[in-house]
Amino acid sequence: MRTSQEAEAALRELPGGARVLDAAAGTPGAWVVGGAVRDALLGREPKELDVVLAPPAGADPAAPLEAFAACLGVPLEPEQTRFGTRTLATPEGLAVDLVRARRERYPRPGALPEVEPADLDADLARRDVTVNAIALRPGEPLRAAPGALDDLAAGVLRILHPRSFEDDSTRLWRVARYGARLGFVPDAATAGLAVAAPAASVSGPRHGNELRRTLAEADPVGALEATQALAPQLFPAGFGVRPAADALALLPPGEGRRGLVVLARACETVDAATLVAWLDALAFTAAEREVVAAGSRAVTLRPLRSAGDAAAVARAARGVPLEVVALAGGAGARRWIEELRHVRLAIDGADLLAAGVPAGPDLGARLQRALDARLNGDASSREEQLRVALG
Repeated sequence: MRTSQEAEAALRELPGGARVLDAAAGTPGAWVVGGAVRDALLGREPKELDVVLAPPAGADPAAPLEAFAACLGVPLEPEQTRFGTRTLATPEGLAVDLVRARRERYPRPGALPEVEPADLDADLARRDVTVNAIALRPGEPLRAAPGALDDLAAGVLRILHPRSFEDDSTRLWRVARYGARLGFVPDAATAGLAVAAPAASVSGPRHGNELRRTLAEADPVGALEATQALAPQLFPAGFGVRPAADALALLPPGEGRRGLVVLARACETVDAATLVAWLDALAFTAAEREVVAAGSRAVTLRPLRSAGDAAAVARAARGVPLEVVALAGGAGARRWIEELRHVRLAIDGADLLAAGVPAGPDLGARLQRALDARLNGDASSREEQLRVALG
């Protein structure tokens, strides 16, 4: 694990990092906190910086916000959340989340917390796990929740108080993601509290957002597997994470929702009605539900898997979400994704109308016949396609 000086040097190397740290040094009570400090100490590269402002008691609460933005050289944006968060960006494009230090109290399990201004130690104590409760300020020793630095060195995830999961069950998703991403493991007490935590202490849409974040991880299979191991109550009966590398390999770069492929594969043995109800409760969109539900059912994949020639493959795959085709797999799916979905006719309905074919269903059937011939290599030219369509 790096020293605090090495972590600060690493943060300064980020594009815009030196600007943020200089602004923190020039603003009383400003500390870089959370995942950025954790990653810098571990030798990982942070993607954004969180800054907490803990001004001296009695100070104007708005002054540090204005001072930090002025030091950073960017305008102070309006509050973006009920917690007073501002999201800024340095001229180099580095994202900075800026917030005043606060204490949180949950009036009931799953409720959004009630907040009040607090000092840095109270702000660190409200966080999800100890390794995220570390703060860095240029020229000063690290500040951390009790045991945080030891847990970071040991690769341990430990929640900060026994009611953590009960207060906010979305922390189950986050703790599992940290474990998968960092290669850390929960301590025994945290693991026991996770298994016993109520899954429904927060709304379904909030859990749905966390599931989407899990599926967006660099290793979504590993992240989902870690979540199911930590908190199986988050998932419906029959859910089981399975390898999806074969289907993911069929998706062209930049195309397809990779996370939905992983989720569909994991839902193969979930009852169909249960699956749809679960996705509805998580506020998945109709398009997302279609991919997961269709991609998880062998009956919808069978026509794609059994298609013979190119025309049959195209008929089975046309109109089917790309992710579902990838889940079907096999030579036909690969051929559709890489080649056949791009095949087009050189003729259209206007050509057939001009040749005397009346408008109606027969016109579409003739175009389909020409396309089948084109796909099977029997009508590559415009003249050949027109001949097949008129035959």
